[in-house]
Amino acid sequence: MAGGKEVLAHEVGLDANSQDDRDMERLGKAQQFKVGRRNFKFYSILGFTTTLMASWESILLTSTYGLIDGGRAGMVYVYLASFVGFFASVISMAEISSIAPTSGGQYHWVSEFAAPRWQRFLSYLTGWLSVLGWQAAFASICFLCGTLIQGLLVFNYSGPEGYIYGYERWHGTLLTMAIAAVGTLVNTYGAKFLPPLEGIILGLHIFGFVAVLVPMWVMSPGQAPSSEVWTVFGNEGGWASMGLACLVGQLTPIFSWTGPDAATHMAEEVQNAALVVPWCMVSTALINGGLGFVMLVTLLYNMGEIADVLNPPSSFSFIPAVHHATGSVAATNGVAAIILVMEVCSAIGILATASRQTFAFARDNALPFSRSLAHVNRRTQIPVTSVLVSTIITLLLSLINIGSTAAFNAIASVMIAALFTTYILSIGAFIRARFQPGGIPPSRFSLGALGLPINVFSVAYLCFAIIFTFFPTAANPTPVDMNWSILVFGVVVIFAIVQYLGHGRLVYQAPVTQVRKTE
Repeated sequence: MAGGKEVLAHEVGLDANSQDDRDMERLGKAQQFKVGRRNFKFYSILGFTTTLMASWESILLTSTYGLIDGGRAGMVYVYLASFVGFFASVISMAEISSIAPTSGGQYHWVSEFAAPRWQRFLSYLTGWLSVLGWQAAFASICFLCGTLIQGLLVFNYSGPEGYIYGYERWHGTLLTMAIAAVGTLVNTYGAKFLPPLEGIILGLHIFGFVAVLVPMWVMSPGQAPSSEVWTVFGNEGGWASMGLACLVGQLTPIFSWTGPDAATHMAEEVQNAALVVPWCMVSTALINGGLGFVMLVTLLYNMGEIADVLNPPSSFSFIPAVHHATGSVAATNGVAAIILVMEVCSAIGILATASRQTFAFARDNALPFSRSLAHVNRRTQIPVTSVLVSTIITLLLSLINIGSTAAFNAIASVMIAALFTTYILSIGAFIRARFQPGGIPPSRFSLGALGLPINVFSVAYLCFAIIFTFFPTAANPTPVDMNWSILVFGVVVIFAIVQYLGHGRLVYQAPVTQVRKTE
C-alpha cells in the first residue's frame, strides 16, 4: 500500500484544502459542506467510523448467533476467516475512495467504472440499495438500543421477589423513537460539535473496552479450558453438518463489521479526503478487528456453560455471561450501560452517514423530492432535510414492531444484504476498469500489483458471505423464527428497478457524466 503514517502526517497540511478542491473539481461537484475549511480530520473521522461500527460491543450483543451455530471454537475460527475476507473488501474500497472521495460512495464508483451500457442502471440500483441499507441500519441500531434497555429491565426486575417487568413490544417502539430523537438532536443542533465529540467518543470506545475486559478476567470464578475454547464446536441450531452450522454463525462477525463504507459518505466533510478517508477505513478495520477478537476470546473463556447463556429472559446472551464472569449484578449493569452508551454513539454516526448518502443520491436527482433532500442548510452546513427524513423513516418503521417484531427485524436486517450488494457491484466495476485502456486513475492510496487479486478475492468473499445472511438461526424454523430478510431484500430490489424504469431513467444524472478527466 502506498503512503503511510509519515506521508499522512506530511500531506495533511496547508495544501489539504486545495487538494480537496481539485478532487471535487474532477468529480464535477460543488463543495457544499463546510465551504472554505472541512471540519473532520483523521482522528475525528477515525472516531466516527470506529464507534459507528462498534465491533467489540456488537460481538457481545450478537454472540447468540455464533454460540448457537458453531459454539466456542466455531466463533473463533469463523471470526478469523471472516476478518480476512472483510479486510480485503475494506482495502479494496479504500483504494476506490482515494480515487473518488465523494459522499455518493458506491453508486458513484459504479457509475464511473462500470461498463457504459450498464453503468446508469447499475449505479441507480446501487444508490437505492445504499440509501435503503443505511436507513435500515439506523432503524436497526435504534431498535437494538431500545431492546437492550428492555433486556436490562428484565434482568433487574424479574424473579420470584419484587416487581416483574412485563416485556411489551410497544415499550421497545417508544424506546426506539427516543434513541432516534437523541441521534437527530446531535446531528442537527449539535452538528458543529460532532467532529470533536467523535474524538472523545473514540477514547470512550477504547477505555470502555478496557473497563469491560478487566472485570471479566479478574472477577471470573474460573475460565473454560483452552481445549474447549479452541477445539470444541457446537451445533445447537440442528444443521446437517458442523461446517454448515459454522457458516451460518458468520452472522455474529458480519453484524460486527457492518458499515466500513461510512467514512466515504462523510468524505466531503473530511480534510485531505483522498488520503485520510482510505487510511481511516484501514485503521478502523484493524482497530475494531483486534478489539473484537480480544473481546470474543474473553467472552468464550469466562461466560460459563453455553446452555446457561442461550435463550435468556433478557434476549441478550452476553448479560448472563457477564453476570457469571463477574458474579455481580452491579458490574453486569455497568458493562451493559457502557455498551448501551457506545451503541447510542453508533446510532449518531449511522444517522449522519444515512443522511449524507441520501443527500448525495438526491443531488443527482435520483430520489423523489430530490431538491429538498439535497438542500444543505446555510447556517448549519448540513443536509437537515435528509437528517429529518431519515429519522421519520425510522419512527415509522418502529411502529411495525408493535404488530410484529419478526416483521420489523426482517426489514432492519436487510441492511447487510443491501450494503454487501453495493460493495460487490462497486468492487466488481473497479475490477473491470483495471482491464480498460489506460487502466484506473491514479490514487494517493494504492494497492499496487496486489490490487487485482485482492479485489477478486473480496468479491468472492462477499458473494459467499451474503448467502448466509439470509439463513435462519436454526434448521427447520417456524414462520416466526424464519429469516424473512431475503423476501424484504427482493422487494427492495424490485422497488429500485421499478423506480428506475418509471423515474430514474428519465431524470437521474449519473455521476460519470460530471466526472472530468485530469492530467
